[in-house]
Amino acid sequence: MRTADVSIADPALPIVRPHRALAALFLLLLAGAAFAEDIEPRRWTPLPVGTTVAGVGVVRGQGDVGFDPVLKVEDATVEVTTTVVSIVHAFDLLGQSARFDIRLPQQHARWEGLLDGQPRTVDRRGLADPRLRLSVNLVGAPALKGQAFGAYRTAHPVNTVVGAAVAVTLPLGEYLEDKLLNLGQNRFAIQPQLGVVHYRGPWSYELTGSLSFFTDNHELLVNQTREQDPVLLLQAHTVYAAPSGWWVSPGAAYDWGGRSAVEGVVKDDYREDLLYGVSAGLAISRQLSVQLAYVANRPQTAIGSNTNNVALGLSLRF
Repeated sequence: MRTADVSIADPALPIVRPHRALAALFLLLLAGAAFAEDIEPRRWTPLPVGTTVAGVGVVRGQGDVGFDPVLKVEDATVEVTTTVVSIVHAFDLLGQSARFDIRLPQQHARWEGLLDGQPRTVDRRGLADPRLRLSVNLVGAPALKGQAFGAYRTAHPVNTVVGAAVAVTLPLGEYLEDKLLNLGQNRFAIQPQLGVVHYRGPWSYELTGSLSFFTDNHELLVNQTREQDPVLLLQAHTVYAAPSGWWVSPGAAYDWGGRSAVEGVVKDDYREDLLYGVSAGLAISRQLSVQLAYVANRPQTAIGSNTNNVALGLSLRF
C-alpha cells in the first residue's frame, strides 16, 4: 500500500471545501487514543504531602474509523502507539492535599483505508500535545505527611473526598498546517473538573465530571479557522484496593458535544462516545508499581472511532 500524506495539494484527494473535511480531522485526532479522553480511576486519591511519583507507560490502540461520506474514505483503520512520561507531585494547598500532574506523550499513528476506491496509508511519528493538571481535594483529605497521613486513613475507613481540578492541554505536538492528519491539535484545551470519591474500607466509588473548552485553530489547512463547542465528559469507577498492595477498577464514561465550525460554517459533527474498561495495579515494592489497563471506545453517532486500547505502565514513588 502506497504511503501518501493527505494535504490540500494532493491530486488524489477528492475536491472538497476545507470545512467539509473537518469531521474527519476531529475523528482522527482522537482515534485509537482513549487515554486522551482522560479516563482514569484514582485521580482524587490523596497522597502524603511531598510525595513525587514518576511514571512511564505505553498505550496501544487500534480500530475502525468512520468518516464523513463526502471524503469518499472507506474501510479506514487506525493504529496508535503512545509512550507517555508522567510526573505527579503532592503538596499542601491552604491545608488541603493537592497535586500537580505533567504528561508528556510521544506518538506513532498509522491510518489505512480506501480513498475514492484507491488504497492509501498515512503515517505520523512525533510529539503529541502535553497536558498539565492542578487538583485539590476540598473535603475529606487534609494535607498530611508520613505517619500522620497513615493514621488519618486508618481512623477514617469510611470517608468521602470532594475535589476540583483544572487541566490544560498545550499546543506543542507535531502539527503540519497543510495536512488533515496530525498528532497535535494546534490549540489549547482547558478542562475544569469536579469529582467525588466515597471510601468504604477497601472499596471506593468515584464520579468525575469535566467540561473541555477549546481555543480556535487558525491554521486548519493553512489558513482556515476552526472553532469547536465544549465537550462534556462523565466517568465513574469502582476500585477495590487490597491490603497486600494490589488494586483493580472497572469503569465507564460517556462524552457528548463538540460540534465545530470552519470559517463560520457549522459542521454536522456533534459527537457522543461510550467508553468502558478495566484497570489494575500491583505494588512490587514500597517505591515501584506496575499498572495495566484496557479501554474500549464505542461511538454512538454515525461518524466516530471504534477502538480498543491497552496500556502498560511503571511508576516510581519518591
